[in-house]
Amino acid sequence: MNIQRFISTACAAAAALALGGCAIPGPGAGGGKVVLSTDKIYPAIGPYSQMIGHGKLIYFSGIIALNKAGTAIEGTTTEEQTRLVLDYIGHGLASQGLGFEDVVSSTVYMRDLNDFAAMNAIYGQYFKKDPPARATIQVARLPRDAAIEIAIVAARR
Repeated sequence: MNIQRFISTACAAAAALALGGCAIPGPGAGGGKVVLSTDKIYPAIGPYSQMIGHGKLIYFSGIIALNKAGTAIEGTTTEEQTRLVLDYIGHGLASQGLGFEDVVSSTVYMRDLNDFAAMNAIYGQYFKKDPPARATIQVARLPRDAAIEIAIVAARR
């Protein structure tokens, strides 16, 4: 059995056991880039990966408040969308054996910085101790007209 087929079989078994996460080595595996995913977050809706591992770092693509099928935005307020995005980030972290305490950097993209206090109140509920470095940016528009998008970098210990 070749290695790619073995990994696919192992990933299918992990999904069947509801472990929720899987790592598929990409080019340069063995310390290089590794494509990571979980079925606890909506699937990638374009030519990108949910997460990429490289060494001890895991880079999360920007996450918006899509429903689990990835077809429509859930939540109408910044608070509702922030909570769903951070819940998805938590699922992605958990799929890799990590938690919010392992996040070293986050970038928050907002449709309207007038909603910063509302976003920050929810954000603080997830990053209670030693929060990561963060940049918050107002943008002209986000995919699917979302109110917020968050990308993070986490580090394995």
